[in-house]
This record gives sequence, structure tokens and C-alpha cells, in this order.
Amino acid sequence: MSATPMPMPAPARPPASPIQPGTSSLNGTTMTNRTTLAQLREMDAAQAARLPVDHLALLLEEVGALKADAKHLADLLHDALHARYGAPAAAARRAEGKDTGRIRIADEAFEVVADLPKKAAWDQPKLAAAVATIVAWGEDPADYVTTEIRVPESRFTAWPPRIRAVFEPARTVATGRPSYTLEQKDAA
Repeated sequence: MSATPMPMPAPARPPASPIQPGTSSLNGTTMTNRTTLAQLREMDAAQAARLPVDHLALLLEEVGALKADAKHLADLLHDALHARYGAPAAAARRAEGKDTGRIRIADEAFEVVADLPKKAAWDQPKLAAAVATIVAWGEDPADYVTTEIRVPESRFTAWPPRIRAVFEPARTVATGRPSYTLEQKDAA
């Protein structure tokens, strides 16, 4: 498949103003009284922790905007690649007699690896019935399936104490990564 050059689209948003909030211009030189992302990149966590809270809030906003922009660009590129290679990849999979999986397509000096993963989903009640069937046949279900029993935390905390006491020895509590948001108070 030969690639044809595509015209570059116009920017999706207007260019940023040369003077940002919290900055001033003096003889063509922009000065700022806040921490920039470039300055943040040169810091370690302890140095960043000592920044004024309003600087941290502005930096969080900028990082959030960068993440949103990066996600938008990644989605755009994914859609472009699918538009370009989706049909040839589907045809190549059909030619190999498969519906899913990885195939390779040559495009000029590149080899495109197109992967369509298989995502199996199991109906839990039907799966339980199938396990009961093989147990009734005298088979060990552990030879065929793995079983994981989950307890939603909201249910556990609502249980009566005597029921919780039975399950507590099987429970381990760990913590995830802490998260923080900064919300500016209304100036009253």
C-alpha cells in the first residue's frame, strides 16, 4: 500500500497570547512572577512542594490541559491509523482465516502491525451452571476454571458484625496512590 502525502490541517485552536496571566512585558522581554512548567521540570518533589499554593494550582491546570491535549492528539492519530489501515487489516485477517489477532501490512519503508485483540466475556450465572455440570460429572472444576470470589467494600461495611468477623481473616487492606485537588476559595 502506498502512502499519499496528506495536507496538514489548520491548528485546532488559536495560538496562545504572547503575554500570559501573571506575566508582564518590558522592552520585548516577558517576565513572570509564577513558576513555569519548564522550571518545574528542573525541580525535585521537595522543591516543588515548597512552591506557593497558587503556583501549584496553576501548574495543575496547565498539566491537566496538556493531558487533555495529548489524549485528543492520541485519539486523533488512532482514528487516522484506523481510517488508513483498518480495511486492509480486516482483509488481511480474512485472508488468513481469522477474526482477531495481529497481522502485518507493508507500507513503503514501514511494516504496520495491526492488532485486533480478542476480548472474551463470560456470563457469570451460565458459567456457574457449567461448573456445576462438570462437578455433577465427577470432574474437578479447578482443572478447567479459576474461581475468584470478590467482596465489594460497600457491602462488607454494611454487613452485620458477626458476618464481617467470619470474613475479616481473609481481608487485606492496602492503599492506592493518594490524589489531591486544589480548589480556590471564593473571595468574600
